Amino acid sequence: MSRGVRRGRRATTVAGAEPGGRPLVVPALIGINTVIFIWTVVQAGSINGNSAASLFGEWALVPVLVQDGEWWRVLTSGFLHIGPIHLLFNMIALWVLGRDLEIVLGRGRFLAVYLISLLGGSAAVMLFSAPNQAVAGASGAVFGLMGGLAVVLRRLRVPAGQVVGLIVVNLVISVLIPGISLLGHLGGLVIGAVATAALVYSPVRNRTAVQAAALGGLTIVLLFLIAITSLA
Repeated sequence: MSRGVRRGRRATTVAGAEPGGRPLVVPALIGINTVIFIWTVVQAGSINGNSAASLFGEWALVPVLVQDGEWWRVLTSGFLHIGPIHLLFNMIALWVLGRDLEIVLGRGRFLAVYLISLLGGSAAVMLFSAPNQAVAGASGAVFGLMGGLAVVLRRLRVPAGQVVGLIVVNLVISVLIPGISLLGHLGGLVIGAVATAALVYSPVRNRTAVQAAALGGLTIVLLFLIAITSLA
């Protein structure tokens, strides 16, 4: 009689991540955003007037400057925050939304969704905002996490009413309060949902390759949309 042992498949989440991991990307992102905020406070010499820091002039998303070749702004703007309340709200949202989503997606996939959502928000600003309007904040990426969490709950057949309600409330706030970039929020929300769907609905066979191709293709599309604004 054969004494071989049949090996079963390893359990994974709906995105292909190993279950039971501890969130590391979320606290790292919170730490990075906080350090950059402190840096701007030191530069400006003011906690509430930190937007006067030279880093804002170099990193904030201003469409006309991106069109002139300062392409890094589409990403660096997502790590700037105007005042402590702006930082606090975004970091609390990142912590609340991101912890469970990172466990489901896995660290690498979660970081990819976060950054692609940030890029989606920037693309929406580039396409539809005034050329000289300066935009900063992680809200596009955070809205992407909202969209991503709604998709994951749908995939798991768990009621997503609370998340949908949170999205609606935040979109209403984006409309009612002056100075908030609704376009950046919508862009991040849509792209975050699409990117997460590509992860959790991908086939099990060759899943990693399919996911990488989907996220890579989505990134190329966003970069193309940003690039064509320079030709307008």
